[in-house]
Amino acid sequence: MARQLTKLGFLDTKKTLFMLCDLQDKFRPGMKMFDPVIRNTSKLLQAGKILDVPLIVTEHYPEKLGRIVKDLDVAHAKGIFPKTLFSMMIPEVQRKIDELYGQAGPETVVLFGLESHICLEQTAMDLLTKGYTVHVAADCSVSRTQEDRKLALERLRQYGCFVTTSENIIFKLMRDKQHPAFDKVRHLVRDPSVDTELAKL
Repeated sequence: MARQLTKLGFLDTKKTLFMLCDLQDKFRPGMKMFDPVIRNTSKLLQAGKILDVPLIVTEHYPEKLGRIVKDLDVAHAKGIFPKTLFSMMIPEVQRKIDELYGQAGPETVVLFGLESHICLEQTAMDLLTKGYTVHVAADCSVSRTQEDRKLALERLRQYGCFVTTSENIIFKLMRDKQHPAFDKVRHLVRDPSVDTELAKL
């Protein structure tokens, strides 16, 4: 029954994994929506930390492309993994997931980062193949062009992902104003998320 609920879009902090893909400094100049996405991502990461949702981070070819932007606090991540594969699902990441959740894995993965039409999309495909329910935080995901971002989000929805927003994810994880962490999290969501022009896509 519980897994049926996650397939409907419910989120459970104990059965959810956050995956942050490649939001590195070298990509900043080429992406129009980079800074707004970083601000929304920071809010989502802070909420995830408060709610104790495990986080896995990848960096694409960090020797040349640098590290995750300093604007984002990823000190609580269960691992930061370098990769050259476009998908995040390298063997080291899979081993960490198995270590955190056992062979059954998490029921849901919240995925965000860049680029929407390359690394994010291929990661989502791998996760769906493994039977995980995937939520893509669209306002925390970016591509060099809005056309690629728009079409990637459409394809991700066609594959069976929930294409959603950072605030929707945060409130689904809490579910109740009486959640013990509500007072801490509400300060993060007092102001609306930064517009990343999703409505124009």
